[in-house]
Parts: sequence; C-alpha cells; structure tokens
Amino acid sequence: MDKKIRIALAGNPNSGKTTLFNKLTGSNQFVGNWPGVTVEKKEGRLIVDKDVILTDLPGIYSLSPYTLEEVVARNYLIEEKPDAILNIVDATNLERNLYLTTQLTELGIPVVIALNMMDLVRRAGDSINVRELSKQLGCKIVEISALKGDGVEDAARTAIDAAKNGKTIPQHRFSGPVEHALAHIEEVTVHDLPEERQRWYAIKLFERDEKVMESLHLSDEVKAHIERDIQAAEKELDDDAESIITNERYVCIGELLKGIYKKKGKGQLSVSDKIDRIVTNRVLALPIFVLVMWLVYALSMGAPIGGGGISIGTALTDWTNDVLGGAWLQEGSRALLESWNVAPWLVGLISDGILAGVGAVLGFVPQMLVLFLLLCILEDCGYMARIAFIMDRIFRKFGLSGKSFIPMLVGTGCGVPGVMATRTIENERDRRMTIMTTTFIPCGAKMPIIGLIAGALFGGSTWVATSAYFIGIAAIVLSGIMLKKTKMFAGDPAPFVMELPPYHLPAWSNVLRGAWERGWSFIKRAGTVIVVSSIVIWFLTGFGFVNGKFGMVKDLYKDESLVNDAYTAQVAERMGIPEDEVEPMDDSLLARIAQPVSIIFKPLGFGDWKPTAATVTGLVAKEEVVANFGIMYAYDDKDGEEELEENGNQIWDRVAEDFNAFSGGHGKLAAYAFMIFNLLCAPCFAAIGAIKREMNSRKWTWFAIGYQCCFAWVMAFIVWQLGRTFAGGMSAVGLTLALVMLALILWQLFKPYQEAQKLTVK
Repeated sequence: MDKKIRIALAGNPNSGKTTLFNKLTGSNQFVGNWPGVTVEKKEGRLIVDKDVILTDLPGIYSLSPYTLEEVVARNYLIEEKPDAILNIVDATNLERNLYLTTQLTELGIPVVIALNMMDLVRRAGDSINVRELSKQLGCKIVEISALKGDGVEDAARTAIDAAKNGKTIPQHRFSGPVEHALAHIEEVTVHDLPEERQRWYAIKLFERDEKVMESLHLSDEVKAHIERDIQAAEKELDDDAESIITNERYVCIGELLKGIYKKKGKGQLSVSDKIDRIVTNRVLALPIFVLVMWLVYALSMGAPIGGGGISIGTALTDWTNDVLGGAWLQEGSRALLESWNVAPWLVGLISDGILAGVGAVLGFVPQMLVLFLLLCILEDCGYMARIAFIMDRIFRKFGLSGKSFIPMLVGTGCGVPGVMATRTIENERDRRMTIMTTTFIPCGAKMPIIGLIAGALFGGSTWVATSAYFIGIAAIVLSGIMLKKTKMFAGDPAPFVMELPPYHLPAWSNVLRGAWERGWSFIKRAGTVIVVSSIVIWFLTGFGFVNGKFGMVKDLYKDESLVNDAYTAQVAERMGIPEDEVEPMDDSLLARIAQPVSIIFKPLGFGDWKPTAATVTGLVAKEEVVANFGIMYAYDDKDGEEELEENGNQIWDRVAEDFNAFSGGHGKLAAYAFMIFNLLCAPCFAAIGAIKREMNSRKWTWFAIGYQCCFAWVMAFIVWQLGRTFAGGMSAVGLTLALVMLALILWQLFKPYQEAQKLTVK
C-alpha cells in the first residue's frame, strides 16, 4: 500500500481557508483535539484522492509563538513535518497574507500557494502577475475561488505533486547586517541540521525565540556568540531583533509586489469599503447591529406567521410541539404501548418520561435551526467580522479587549468551544475574565428556554427573544468593567488585530453545513444526556412517599386510607399552598428535594418547586430546563386521571398559568427573571469542564462558577423587585435591597481603575 500523503492547510483568518477545506474534503472530515491541548483539530481525506489527508491548521498571521493557534500550527509543521503545505492567500490583501508565506517557505517543506478570491481581483480591474510572483516566492501558485469552487481541485493536485516531487527554496533575502548575522548563527549552531531548515532556525535564534533555543540545547558559549551577532545588528539598524525581522519581511514583500500587483482603482473605495462607511459608522454601527439581531430573532423566535408575526421558526416549532411531540410521540406511544398491555410504569417511563422530556426539547429545534442558519449567513457574508470590530471599539473604551468578543461569537453555538476560543487572548488576566463571562451569551442549549418564556408568557414577543441576546452582551460588558476595576484583573487590554474580509454572497453549502453541525450537536445531546436525565427526572417526579408509603404517587393518591383531609392539610402546610391546590406531584421525590431549595429563588419571583427543579437540573444541560417542564406538566394531574389531551403547546399554557399563580399575578415578570437567571448562572457541566481545563485551577473554576451564579441572582433580583414595584406589588424590604445592590454596581462601574497586581484567587 502506498504511503499516506499529509498536506497541511495554512493561512490567515478570513482568507477562505475553511471554505477551501470543506470543498476539498466534503464529508470526509474527522474532528479531534491537538495532542496536549483542547483546540479543535480538523482533518479530512481529499475527495480527489482518498490516500491524501488534509490537516486544517488554525488561522494564523505568523509562526511566532504568541497565541495558542500559532504554537499549535508551528509545532505541527516542525514536529510532524507534513509532506507539503497548501498556503491559502487572500489575493485582495496580498501584503498582509504574504507575511505568513515568507515564513512557510523557510521551513524546508514544499509549499503550494492557493491564490484565493481572484474573481474579486479581476472584478475590481486589478491584475497580478502570477507567474512572476511564483518565481519570486520560489513555489507554485494556483489561482482559485474557494467560494465558487474554481481551481480548488487543481490546487489539491498541485500540492500532491509538490509533496511527491517538489522542493521550496526561499528566494527573499534581508539587508546586509541581518544576512551577515544569520550566516554567523547558521555556522555556529545549525550546520548539522537539514540544509533546507537551517535558515528558519537561524532566523528564530536571531529573534531570541526561547522555544527554539530550548529545543536546540545550546551551550552558554554558543548563546553568548549568538547574542553578540544579534546585538551588532541591533546597533547598526537601531531596533530590536524581532522588529528588525518583521520590518525586513515587509520590505521584501513591498519590493516583490512593485511590478507584480497593479491596482486599477488605487485610492478609490471598494464596494466593501463603501458599505463599511455605513455599517461600521461610529454613530450608526450599534443601531444597525441591534436591528439586524432583532430581525434574526424575529424570524427565528418571534410570533408565528398567522399570529401577526414573521417567525418561520416559531411556526414550525408550534407544529412540532402540537403534532410531532404531543400527538405522535407522546400520545401515540402511550396508545401503542397500552394496546400491547405494557406495564403502566413502563408506559409512564417511555411516554411521560423519555418522550415527554426529549420531545419538549426537540420541539424547539426548528427555531434553533432557523436561528443558526441566519447567524451562519451573517458570518459567511462577512458581517460578523465587522461586529467584532465594532465591539472592540466599544469594549476598549471600558478597558476591555475586542478579542473577548470572538469567544462570544463562537459561544452562540455552544459554550464549550466559546470557552476554548479564549486561548487566542495572550493577556492572562483578560483571558481568565473572558472565560468567566463568555457563557453569559445565549448558546444553542439556552434557546429553548428563551423560546419557552417568549412563547408561553409573552405570546412570541420578538423583543423578549432579542433582549436575551443583548442581556448576555450587557452582562459581559458590565462584568468586564467591574472585574477590570479590581486589583486581580487590572491592566491594559490585549491588542486586537483582525482582517475584515470583503463582503460577498454567502456560500450556501457552508451556511447549511454550519447550521446543520450546530443543530445536530444539539439533537445528539437530546438523544444522550437528555434521555438519561429525563429518566431520572421521571422517576423523581413519579415516585415518592405518601403518608409514609413509597410508590408511584398517582396510584398512592387513589388510596383513601393514605390520603385524607388531615394528610392534605399537612402537605398544604409543607408546600405553602392552599389545600385545594394539593396534587400528587407535591409528594414526589423531586418536590420534596426542590421545595427546601426554592427559598433561594423566592426573592426572584419564581420560588416554586417546579421552576426550582428545572433550574437546578439545568446545570447538567441547559436543555434540561425545558425538558423537565415537559415531564412535570405531562405528569401534573390533580384528579389522579390521565389527561391525554394535555400535550404540545397546551403544556406551555399551563406553565404560564403556574407562573401567574405563584408570582401573585406577575407571571410575565417572574418568567423574565427566571429567564435572566438561567441565561446568566453557571453553564452546563460540559462548559464547566471546559472552564476547568482552560483555567487549569480548581480555585479559579469555583471562583468563576460562584461569580456567575451570584451575578445572575443579583440581576434577576433587581429586575423582579424593581419590576414588581412598577407593577403595583412593591415589597419595601425587597425594593430597598434592590436599590442598594444597584447602587453598589453603579459605584463599581464608575470608580477609578486599580493598579495591576499578581493574578491570584485566595
């Protein structure tokens, strides 16, 4: 069997690398983690040749070991030694992209350049002398359009040929003093290494790269010799070594492009620039962003079509809940199992437990798919990159880094990769602070909670769903400002540099793939974690002790020797409810466990055992909040008779009735406080695990969880207490405490910044 060929795909962020990877590998992809780190590793077999494995390296601007992405990419190229590198270069921004190319050609690995977005270059009337550029760089170049699929197979075949027969020798040379120093360094340190790699090692030693120095095990005498050569060059060029190399690369690139890249409209604004004058305008940028996100949530989670709204997602969700979830899954399975004379407890487990829980969550999948589809469109056309730029401008005014917004964008799909994305932040304080706050943004698992509250309590109001997104952003900004003003997190924010890709029509294959991957991840969780959790919740909901006897509470309540007026009075007193509202579920194990805990949430307006149970179990998986409501209200039956008609959206109507009941008629306000707490409190176990790995400290992990829960409680408390005051149900004590908390938050927001100290958690 022929040896497998390994090709590394390298390029700048937003250069079209992911699009090219998807085009070349199709569905032949497999995802894992890089050895020793939790950064996602994507590999795939080429469609044109299954014996070729393409490794998608993280998007990077250079091979300097500053961010985790750069470390991962460099370690892979140096240690794994792929057979070739396919370097994707954005033809509309050659100078910036070729900075990485000059480094790749020095590695001694055959390099092929995929010159992307050439269609945009031609459309602008510009021209690139590709043949001369290839000669100057010392490697083959293939013109492509990754978005349209033009030339991608030629690029793959050229890379395969280079892996088998090619050799790349860097053609660029630096100024005399630098070349003189590099020659000396090569002579005394790396002359025993393969010739094609000597120059790269010499340059890294010149830059005083500590990781390279450690890998070569240089003696003190050799290090001293190198240092003298470096200092001589620094003195002559009047700059530090690292800046010298950076400047030399750009000088080489500038000279190279003089006769190669000709711009027709030099000095004129491109279409993207003209759009950006409006979209990124200092005054208009934020209102436009709010409007765009309002439309996104209106289409996905607002009032349904036919109900006075424009939501495609809600219309599909209503059908799913009414027909698929209620009539087909839950009641259809019950009728079928009963016709087979299956034991009642097993019927309850399958219909009222597994299918009620999973069905309640899956009912919101249409809304989520529409939301993910719209977000993927915004990402693919280039708008979300502008939002990162806009938010950096806002964040920086408050001493925060715009890099903190990137994990927020990633976290809209799932909090786990959102937390992992913080590794791009070099500043340790900013990174830890971002880890603590990233999960405030509504992820896919929180969308059913938003959909439930917006649909059941607010009639599908678009502003409720949209406000949930901006509550997450506001929580991140407020937390960032307050934490940045403590000695623990003080310090200058990390610099934020990113390329703004030109606007283009979205590639529907990428959009559909991205939406489906996010949606499928959610569905898989419903089929694994939610199933297991639903079984546990069904048991805790269905079984309990009635007057000292254990069993299914519905069956025990039919025994008049166990349930009488005296016993009902005891239950009413324990639960704090009128006697005529006592029901079998009040004696369930879940009610007995959740009732004492509910006192924590009484000041927030939802101190009933049902929302308490849903909130606490939401720590396992946020989808469980909705799944548990589905199970509890499928079981809810005062008279001991099965209410087969109670399914689908009617269950959510009963949720609304209960919120109104235990909040004294302020059901909408209590539900909104409930949503705020569940959006901002500690995330699911999977995300907590990611926080633990990224923090690499048990103390920091508990500090993060404690901060998130306390912040969520305080925000929900202020909303409930102030809202109830305006609604005519004021509590003097609650209002006073809410005003004190609000005053403390404002004081923390406006007090002066602290001086930076050592980053510790005591």
